[in-house]
Amino acid sequence: MIHPTAIIHPDAKLADDVEVGAYSIIGEHVEIGAGTVIGPHVVINGHTRIGQHNRIFQFCSLGEVPQDKKYANEPTRLEIGDHNTIREFCTFNLGTAQDIGVTRVGSHNWIMAYVHLAHDCQVGNHTIFANNAQLAGHVEVGDYAILGGFTVVHQFVKIGAHIITGMGTILLQDVPPYVLASGNPSAPHGINAEGLKRRGFTSSSIMAIKRAYKALYKSGLGFEEAKAAIQSQLAEHAELQPLVDFLAATQRGIIR
Repeated sequence: MIHPTAIIHPDAKLADDVEVGAYSIIGEHVEIGAGTVIGPHVVINGHTRIGQHNRIFQFCSLGEVPQDKKYANEPTRLEIGDHNTIREFCTFNLGTAQDIGVTRVGSHNWIMAYVHLAHDCQVGNHTIFANNAQLAGHVEVGDYAILGGFTVVHQFVKIGAHIITGMGTILLQDVPPYVLASGNPSAPHGINAEGLKRRGFTSSSIMAIKRAYKALYKSGLGFEEAKAAIQSQLAEHAELQPLVDFLAATQRGIIR
């Protein structure tokens, strides 16, 4: 299952059925789980742990040192979960000692070509990153988020679950859960209603999310007043809890 031209450090830990393509390089501290397929010309370095049944296509660079001048060869990490597809020319960097020290990608993510995940990014599960989506350092992405092609995310931005961005979107502030965002700079354009339907949200849940969106963006209420209005609906609509929690935690402010 290992191509004879691949170079694998003797201390790397690969499950017995891992496939490694021609001319790929696997470093000393790498761990790769069962059923994972590594294409040709892939470089996996650093303290990198990759789970089971991932498919990593050619010319990816995973676990390389962060593009951060403060990095001083600390043993920071990259962790990737299970059942991810990572297409050509993706670059995922290690974390930094200035943050939690780990860049993390969850499971069941579909990551298209030329995507960059900088140091200390935290990506959830079931996300889709279209071609050339670019994350600066310390970005957080919630479950089921969809980033359109050429979406660019500023460092420390938080992206909520079930959002979707249009092509070429520039995110300088946080994006609350369920929101559809696009533009440069980005602006909200309703909720990701179609995505919510596909994921089994009921009509009443979607209507509650729409009302919350209107309170936040269309009612003329101040930010604190809008948060209180959404909070008041929690007893009847538990699906608003992620939105309430997100708005309470935002530090950069939300897109407006």
